[in-house]
Amino acid sequence: MGRATRTGLFLGLVLLAILLDATVLGPLDLPGAPPSLLLLVVAAWALVTGPSSGAVAGFVAGFVADVVPPADHLIGRYALAACLVGYLAGLFRLEAKESVAAALGAVALAVALGTLVFAGSGVIFGEAAGTGGALPVAVASSVGYDLLLTPFVVPPITSLVRRLQPAVSRD
Repeated sequence: MGRATRTGLFLGLVLLAILLDATVLGPLDLPGAPPSLLLLVVAAWALVTGPSSGAVAGFVAGFVADVVPPADHLIGRYALAACLVGYLAGLFRLEAKESVAAALGAVALAVALGTLVFAGSGVIFGEAAGTGGALPVAVASSVGYDLLLTPFVVPPITSLVRRLQPAVSRD
């Protein structure tokens, strides 16, 4: 399949994740911070395509999340976080093919870093009330929720992307 098909699939997944994050997961009033389907989509994409493509995909997904309402933060914060998630998850591409535990660990590590970068940058720029013990609790809860969603989000996306991925990757 062509590059246009992969690009369309990715943008569709990104928009769906942003929509579900804003309309379903955000309003749930869960303790701590809500999960981020968008970071899971980026991590799943990167597990198949590698670090370079994952970083680019993360930046694009994060930038879209930065500018699409109801975004209430500085433009670029989510782009940075998702770019790091894509790069880090992509580094584990080969290990994730061989082991479910490696894939889960890569997603957990990448999402934890992305959540920490996004939340931490909010504190730095005065956009989040993350003083005291609130930041670690928010990061831990968001990562925990993301790990609960991982088996339902990451395998279907990686399977779909692998079907569309060329036989030889450029990363």
